[in-house]
Formats: sequence, structure tokens, C-alpha cells
Amino acid sequence: MADLDAEQVAARVAKSGIDAAQVRYGVRAHRIVYRTIDPKGRPTTASELVALPKSGERALRVVSWLHGTQVYRKEVASVNDESTDRTTALLFASTGRAVSAPDYLGMGEGPGIHPYGNPEATVSASVDALRAARAFAGQDGRTLDRRVLVSGFSQGGPATMLVGRALQQGVDPYFRPGALAPIAGPFDLSGFEAAAAADKVARSSLYLAYFTTAWNRMYGLYDNPGQAFRAPYDKMVETLFDGDHQAAQIAAALPQTSKDLFTAEFLQRVQHPTGVLRQKLHVMDTTCDWRPTVPVRLFHARGDHDVAFTNSLHCQRQLVSHGADQRLSDIGQVDHSTTVLKALPQVVRVFDSVS
Repeated sequence: MADLDAEQVAARVAKSGIDAAQVRYGVRAHRIVYRTIDPKGRPTTASELVALPKSGERALRVVSWLHGTQVYRKEVASVNDESTDRTTALLFASTGRAVSAPDYLGMGEGPGIHPYGNPEATVSASVDALRAARAFAGQDGRTLDRRVLVSGFSQGGPATMLVGRALQQGVDPYFRPGALAPIAGPFDLSGFEAAAAADKVARSSLYLAYFTTAWNRMYGLYDNPGQAFRAPYDKMVETLFDGDHQAAQIAAALPQTSKDLFTAEFLQRVQHPTGVLRQKLHVMDTTCDWRPTVPVRLFHARGDHDVAFTNSLHCQRQLVSHGADQRLSDIGQVDHSTTVLKALPQVVRVFDSVS
């Protein structure tokens, strides 16, 4: 998918708005399709971008980069050459590391619809991506260190903690966590969705509609769309989130506010969840509620109006309660998408410190 020298990587990184001072090597990047399982444990396939430095080193540390919310399946690193996630993979690889950047299930070249926010599928797709990256690197005569450096943005923030915990618990016989660096994650998902229901989040209707349609497929939140969505949107909203519509198309088709898109009764359910909704939200509210044996460095911006800074404070409190080695860095008064651009060079420095 890419074969760049160090100068080309630096230009690409700088063009994206990321400080390119840490670029040292050229990079080759490949799209890999690998075997994994779906949320019900059935065999399926998924795709990822694997990026390797043109450094001559045979033994490499590995970064698992877990991307943020995408509604369009072709927006991911292995497919879209212009994506920030591909640039991020190039950056990490240019520092001398191998990179596994999974697209997740139902994205990129994977079949079906993405099970947005499913913790089991997040872990299995990401760990199987690491296994595939290790096999591919072996074909190139290179080995990957056991200690995985895991980072991710937005949706990838809780994913970072889920994957880190699974690796620490021995989900794979070889890989273990090396360091965790989540960026601007919705760690208090109950609070995030309640804020979206109250229109206190930027792009609230789009976020909440994606969440609602995905979780309905997985957990059965309603019997028919009219119970959750107002007319005429109840007739179109599930189709809009099939993975084949771009975010701009969806935003143009839906009202900007949750109160105009959803029924009042459903918004009340989101703000005061019970039953299976409350149970499944709790799982995603506690992705930081454990004691990592490796450093955790959280990054967030107080200027973020998509995912509030309080989400990372929520994660930090849980880590502190377990005596974890943790630190939260404030990126400043920048928006959600700028947060990751400003945080990435700091994540590289964190990974340098543990390598």
C-alpha cells in the first residue's frame, strides 16, 4: 500500500499536521487479510495495515494502533491512503517499529457490518491482527518483540485498555502488553451516550444513531426502528449505517440534534439505562478498572467537545484505585480531531522510554 523513504514519510506526516521530527526511517506498508472470529465466535476475516521500517533491523518492537470511530468501511488505514490512521502507522513505523493497525470487523476488506463498541470483537480482531502481523514479519525475516505497545484514539481509547487487559491475562501465548497510551477515549460510555441524548456532545445525533443501530443489532434495543427514531428517519437510519455511506452523507440525511432524531421515550432510556443496555454499558464503563503491570499514559484535550476530558479523568480514577502506574496529560484547548495529531509525538516519546 506504500513504499516511502524517510523524507517522503516526514512530508506525509507533516502534511497531516503531526510533528515529523521523530521520523528516522522509510516505511513499507501492506494490507493484510487475516482469519478471525465474529462476535458469536464464527470464523470470518478482517483486514489490517501492517507497516515495517526500512531500517535493516531484524528484531522489532511492535505497536498496535487502534483507530477511532468510522462509519464508512473504506475510511480505514488499509484502504484509504489519505486517512490519518495510515499516516499514524507510517509515523510509528518510521521510528523503527513494526505496526499492526487493524481495521476492525466489517471495515476495510472485512465482510458484514461493524459491531461498533463490541468488546469481545474489539479484542479478537486486534489480537488476531497482531498474530497476522507477526506471521507476515516472519516471512520478511523479522521477529516481533512480545511486549506490545498499544495506543488508540477515541473509540480506540477503550479498545487500548481492553486489548491491554486481554494481553496481560494471556489471551495470546506469545504477546504481552509493553505500554498503553490511549488518546481521548469515551471511557465513561454511559455518560457519553447520556450527554449525546441531551445534545451536549458535538455531532450528538450521528454518534448516538451509530451507537443505537449497532447495539440494536447486537443486543436488541428495540423491536422496530419507530420505537427509537422519529418519522421519517425510522425508515432510513439503519440503512445509512450499513458501512457503505460516508459520514458526510449520513450527516446530511439526519437532523443535527438527538431530540429531533429520536423519540423522547428512547432518549429517556439512554439517559437512565436499565436491563441489557445498562449491563452492556457497564462493561464499556470499566475498561480501565484493573491494574496494568505496564505504564499507562492517557492523553486528552480540555478543548474536546466530542469526547469530554472527564472521560479520561474517569479512566484515571479507576487506574488510581488499583495502584496503577498512570499519568494523564492535557493536550490543551484543541478539538477532538486535533487532539490525536498533537498527542502522537508524545506517545512516541512514551514508547521510546519503555523500549
